[in-house]
Amino acid sequence: MDNGLYGRNGRHGQNGQASEPLIPKHGGYRRLKSFQIAQLVYDITVRFCDRHIDKRSRTHDQMVQAARSGVQNIAEGSQASGTSKKTELKLTNVARSSLEELRLDYEDFLRQRSLRLWPPQAPRRKDLVARRCTTADEVARWVMEQARSEPAPSSTPSIPSSASISSIYAELSANAVLVLIGVAVSLLDRQLAAQAAAFEREGGFTERLYRTRQARRRNAE
Repeated sequence: MDNGLYGRNGRHGQNGQASEPLIPKHGGYRRLKSFQIAQLVYDITVRFCDRHIDKRSRTHDQMVQAARSGVQNIAEGSQASGTSKKTELKLTNVARSSLEELRLDYEDFLRQRSLRLWPPQAPRRKDLVARRCTTADEVARWVMEQARSEPAPSSTPSIPSSASISSIYAELSANAVLVLIGVAVSLLDRQLAAQAAAFEREGGFTERLYRTRQARRRNAE
């Protein structure tokens, strides 16, 4: 029985040839690596802001919301892709923009507190990526490992102050999130390029609807 999503003969058109689905497979965003990393960034950001930024400040809310926007728009774009490739592109780009905004917030956090921003070739960047953390707890354990080898910025190195210890964790945590944001943004750049190429090659829902109607007319002749 024709359900309106496939060709005249269900999943196959005339002569048994596969027909183009009017609404292709979509969703499945939880399997996207970009979604997984963005979600990890969100989880860490919630913890980071609660620990290092005044909950009453606008910055706290803005950082959390930017991180959440990255996750939500990847998911919404994936869901929308079935009927609108244009919307998918738009929402994926919003996700990327939100993560870029979040990256600037973390860089501002480091700069305003005179904390170090790791250079692009810092060994710790590669080490964190190679660790392939999937949860905020795993990233926290990695930060703790790095903190043990970090010299305390104190006049008495053997007895670091609580403030200096907090600065060490803040610096390591912020840089760790920046590494993960960089990974997510890179993945989204590739995702956007693939979506744009598919849209240019295949068109969107309107073009699929036209091709489906044309195929039905040919099959009816």
